[in-house]
Amino acid sequence: MRTHLVDRVRNLGILAHVDAGKTTVTERFLYLTGATHKRGEVHDGTTVTDFDPQERDRGITIFAAAVSCDWAGHRINLIDTPGHVDFSDEVERSLRVLDGAVAVFDAVAGVEPQSETVWRQADRHGVPRIAFVNKLDRAGAELDSAVESIRTRLGTVPLPVQLPIGREDGFTGVVDLVRMRAYVWADGADTYADEPVPDALLDEARHRRRRLEEAVAELHPGALEEFCADTELSEGTLTGALRDLTLTGEAVVVLCGSAYRNRGVEPLLDAVVAYLPAPSDMPPVRGEVPADPEAPFTALAFKVSATATGRMTYVRVYAGTIGKGDTVLDTVSGRTERIARILRVQADRATEVDVARAGDIVAVVGPKGARAGATLCAPGAPIVLEPPTTADPVVSVAVEARRSTDTGRLATALARLSEEDPSLVVRSDPETGQTVLSGLGELHLEVAVEKLRRDRGLEVTVGRPQVAYRETVAKGVTGLLYRHVKQDGGAGQFAHVVIDVEPSADGEEFAFSSTVTGGRVPQEYVRAVEAGCRDALVEGPLGGHPVTGVRVTLTDGATHAKDSSEMAFRTAGRFALREALRASVMTLLEPVTDVTVTVPAESVGSVLGDLAARRGRVTDQTTRSGTAVVEATVPLAELFGYASRLRGRTQGRGTFTTRPAGYVPAP
Repeated sequence: MRTHLVDRVRNLGILAHVDAGKTTVTERFLYLTGATHKRGEVHDGTTVTDFDPQERDRGITIFAAAVSCDWAGHRINLIDTPGHVDFSDEVERSLRVLDGAVAVFDAVAGVEPQSETVWRQADRHGVPRIAFVNKLDRAGAELDSAVESIRTRLGTVPLPVQLPIGREDGFTGVVDLVRMRAYVWADGADTYADEPVPDALLDEARHRRRRLEEAVAELHPGALEEFCADTELSEGTLTGALRDLTLTGEAVVVLCGSAYRNRGVEPLLDAVVAYLPAPSDMPPVRGEVPADPEAPFTALAFKVSATATGRMTYVRVYAGTIGKGDTVLDTVSGRTERIARILRVQADRATEVDVARAGDIVAVVGPKGARAGATLCAPGAPIVLEPPTTADPVVSVAVEARRSTDTGRLATALARLSEEDPSLVVRSDPETGQTVLSGLGELHLEVAVEKLRRDRGLEVTVGRPQVAYRETVAKGVTGLLYRHVKQDGGAGQFAHVVIDVEPSADGEEFAFSSTVTGGRVPQEYVRAVEAGCRDALVEGPLGGHPVTGVRVTLTDGATHAKDSSEMAFRTAGRFALREALRASVMTLLEPVTDVTVTVPAESVGSVLGDLAARRGRVTDQTTRSGTAVVEATVPLAELFGYASRLRGRTQGRGTFTTRPAGYVPAP
């Protein structure tokens, strides 16, 4: 495989709010490309990517699943990501290794809270996207309103390239505004009929094509030049301009259809190939690695999975080629690892291959210590790639084995869980001695505990969920002096520091500066004081919670010719800030979430009362077609058990979604 063949690879993710149809889109991709021979359905529990028993039981995607298929001479490596906020860390790790994405939106609901969250995640990673407005066959489905919500809520320029044929139950196909052809699907048909645009839609299609050309010409210099000369754009120019705008992120191409009814999926596959980038189109990743199969091997591990047949490490190969039996260097641990097998993964199934090249996403068997975020590379060309970030946990539960003989097995199983999912944190409570499992939400922890029970056969008891509080400075202190002097017969320790402490500005978690002049504290000792202050932020004076929102200024200090050292000044910084925090006015912060509740209009009064009782602050309320949507900000601690309460108040018809909204002072 030569470098130019990297152009025929697409690494993409499917992103969306829960229940927007991500998994159904993925299943149709696999079916239409011949990767599967039967359509998988979420409601039947027959999907390829939602293969875990918990996913099938709950009807949602929990774990990012990788699959591969071929379309129009291109290899498509696809990751179906979770849509629930509790599993956003899975999305984060996936986005780190993807080149493009298909964002799926519900044609009735438009942009939903988690849709916006994953869109912002993709923005941070610079991942080009196209949009697919799904479920056009539903009552109340409206392409134009969904497109407008993309414009207003996501702050991007949507460019619809299709016009629906029919509405709701009568939706039968789309008009391709680029080719000016109609694609019509008969009931039960796997493929579409390519027909002229129906006469009844011809004027509307021409009008929308003109609007598309004008919008593209405004954004693309090459298209503008042709548009000014010819007053229209050719199909080739329009396609090329749409691809350029997609790659730069200046606009997003919007397609539409109904994945469940198999309408609009083939044009979406064509759009993936036409508009989304190949690995060679993307700028070199951090560390300047070109997508070249002839370069030294470089890959990033983004997921670890323990299976019955062994430990699999999912990697994105950025450069070079790796073969079975090769040795690679893990630059995080410094260990060399041997690649025993290379697998092209189809969710829970895999096919062994001999080599993997630049642009591939594969799983490797052999590395025993590689964690998510580790760089694997050629031993002779060490490099460190930027790892995916991991969110801080916000909810904790105490877990213990029901039988004392299982305590050791539980510790091993928890270590394995946190290895597979870095957003799960396991620690021991120093006061109670209990083992505490922390995660991103109540459902996140429920899934983890159920995994212990199902996969490991462990009977565990679980305590009531506890939220992760923070402490911050409301009013600080100035001129706090701390002297660290220690003499124990050998070399002594001496450090003298004076610090000011105040609330930080602009939402900074921690800021440090020095105004010491005249060399009274050398620069290396200033850095040691900063490190000591960071050590002190781990536990605050109110309840031992982490401290945030603090600015520390080192204003003075003194050294000793023999006894001063970086260690002494780090110790002085730690104890100085601890004393300063005890002397400051501190405030306890609690996590809050933005909640979107969708209920029948007749139940809205009861729901509003319940939210008020949970200290919720309603920020918006709308009613459409007998359905009320309430948006509120609610303390996370008040949301435990809310799902069952909401079902009870709405006869099972109410749903809600959450999104982290930061921290606010606790009452």
